[in-house]
Amino acid sequence: MAEKPQASNDAIRRDPLIEKVLKRSPSNIAASFTDEQLNAIKMSLGPNTWGGHFIDKRGTFKFPFIKWRFYYVFLLGKNKRAYTRREKNMSLLMMFATVSGFIVMSMILGLLMLYLLKSALGIDLFPDTSLGIWDNFKSYFD
Repeated sequence: MAEKPQASNDAIRRDPLIEKVLKRSPSNIAASFTDEQLNAIKMSLGPNTWGGHFIDKRGTFKFPFIKWRFYYVFLLGKNKRAYTRREKNMSLLMMFATVSGFIVMSMILGLLMLYLLKSALGIDLFPDTSLGIWDNFKSYFD
């Protein structure tokens, strides 16, 4: 007959993940685990890299007259996982689109400011031609 393993006070039993597993197990089964088995459990569950978000907001809500309840999860934090090739390409594309969009919007805003400044100074580059922007801008202050 196999000998029942003795509970030891090794570091593996003080590990937070293993403590949680042992607390959820029946006491007779929790006492029967060897340190080798507990190490295997810890390795199979993997590192706890999904926790510790900067913002971790979770909750449930229910709409009136609908029998189902809905849940939401809002997580914000540093991405610690490795990207797939597709995610890397999409990330690069989104970065390019964001930077391009910022440059285009800055140019449009800059040109608008130059146009308003030109109009405020009374400079008329094309006689009898107006975009109507200056008149519309002036109407806010009349």
